[in-house]
Formats: sequence, structure tokens, C-alpha cells
Amino acid sequence: MWPTAELHIHIEGTIESDLLVRLARRNDIALPTYDPDELTARYVFADLQSFLDIHYSNLTVLRTEQDFYELGLGYLNRAAQAGVRRAEIFFDPQTHVGNGVPFADVIGGLSAAIAEGERTLGVSADLLLSFLRDRGPEAAEEIFRTAMPFRDKFIGVALDSTEVGYPPSLFTDVYAMAAAEGLHRVAHAGEEGGPDYVREALDLLGVERIDHGNRALEDPELVARLRDERIPLTVCPLSNVALRTAPADLSEHPLRTMLDEGLVVSINSDDPAYFGGYIDENFRAVTEALGLTRGQQATLAYNSFESAFLEPGVRQVYLDEVTANLTDNASWDS
Repeated sequence: MWPTAELHIHIEGTIESDLLVRLARRNDIALPTYDPDELTARYVFADLQSFLDIHYSNLTVLRTEQDFYELGLGYLNRAAQAGVRRAEIFFDPQTHVGNGVPFADVIGGLSAAIAEGERTLGVSADLLLSFLRDRGPEAAEEIFRTAMPFRDKFIGVALDSTEVGYPPSLFTDVYAMAAAEGLHRVAHAGEEGGPDYVREALDLLGVERIDHGNRALEDPELVARLRDERIPLTVCPLSNVALRTAPADLSEHPLRTMLDEGLVVSINSDDPAYFGGYIDENFRAVTEALGLTRGQQATLAYNSFESAFLEPGVRQVYLDEVTANLTDNASWDS
């Protein structure tokens, strides 16, 4: 098991069916069924939107600060078991505020979970405030202003949800607001949207990482730019298969091409409660399907820490741990 950073994880997408049922009962929220296995069996998706429809419906069970604490700590416990040393976690406050939950309760519960996870599990974690692109730029600016009294509780902003029809160019103003506050900036691009979405995220939003980015491979000039500028891509293999944004056969996933092109790509789990695996399971699946060497696995883990928002000294500690995890008879090329 590789020590790794997880940089593309939606905390709301870690709500396992047993927790979903427990919170629904506690908060008197109706579900289609209260059988966890039957709930999980519903998670077969035709595309991104079909996932989002179920996902947002499930999130109505999150009502209190304690709910968000349990959600966050549950993920951190599972992440620690998977070898995660650093997690940079997306959260979608627009969803919860829209459900009548105060922003303070959302970020209070998640922040308390992060503090507990660091104290008891040794997992370093921070939050990234995500804007729901399908709610538009004005709503993004509104939630950003709501969040500013809690500026010390998150380190950056992100852009997620329905991609096609909501290009990064719509969100230039709110990203400029985030930059003025010294916040890190990332964005989903190139999952369903084309290479032009990736270019807009880089040129108009000034992002430091691209989340997904698979479709960047369609544009050789963009690939060269990503390689030359060392722009990280946070790839989620099992998610791509589940949402049909990559071939159904994992052996045809573009991850190998990304590695061959010298891109700074890392492995992440996206919404693991829905897509069949946490980061360790993603690692195992692509290693088997693509026949990754131990050196390639080490490169993926190394890239994850290189791509994380860490102080140089802290980063080096993690990078040294990855290097030490290579066996004596293995190298970066084997």
C-alpha cells in the first residue's frame, strides 16, 4: 500500500449506505428504501447527471453539525486505512444551505472532523469550497461571501457538478475574488467538457490543478503545455468507468497515456461510496488492469504529494516516504 495524498475527493460522495440510513432515521428523512444493500444496488449510472440526481437526493439526510462531523471522520478513518497521509477535500455548501442547513454547521462539523482525524489518525487534511457550476456565477459569488467569515477553515476553491454547458469562463469573477483572498484554485475540467474547458480553467480562472482532465489528451498542444508547466491532473479511474467518461474496460483507461506523456497525474477516488472504491481500491484496479510497474505506482504516489498544497519541508517528508517504499530491487523505471 502506497502512502499518498488524495486531492480529488468529494466529502458528500463518501456517504456510505449504512450512514445514509442511520442519518435518515435520526433526522426523519424519507428514503426509497432503508436497506443499505438495496440503496447501493441503485448506483448504476448512465452518465454524470444520472449520478448527480441520486447524489443530491441522498444529501437531504445531512441536517446537523454532528452529521457533518460523522461524515468527515468516517472518510478520514477509511482514508487512513488506504494509506492517505494528506487529503484536500471538496465540500459543496450550496447544496446544504439550500436544504436549510446553516453554513456554520456544515463547516463546523467538517472542521472538527479534520482536527480529530489529524490528532488520532495522523492524516493531514484541509477543505476546498466547491461551487456548483450549474447554479451559475451569481450563486457562486453569494456562497463565497457567506463563507468569508470562515476564511480560516478552508484553503481554496473548486468548481464541480454538471460540466457541459457551464464552462469555466462563467466563473472568472468569483475566482478573481478567491485569488484576492490568497486562496488556492482548482477546477473540474475535461471530464465531459472538451479540451477548451481545460484551457479556460487555466487561462481564465488561474487554476493550479485540473480535476479529471482526461479529454486534454485530445489536444496535443494542450498536452505539451500541461507537461511543460507541470500542471497536475487528479484522475479518478473507477469514477470514469462508472460515469462512462472512459472506456468500460479499465485496461483502456487513458492513465497509461498520461504517464507515457510525462504528465503530473495522480490517482484519486472522487465519490467512492458510489463508484466502487476508495483510493487503495483505485490503485489496485489500475495496477492490475494497466499492468503498472512498481516504479509507475511510485510515480503516481510521488505526483500526488508534488501536487498537494503543502509547505516544502512537509512535502519533502512525504516524498521521502514514497521513495523509501520502493523495494531495494525496484527503481522508478521498473
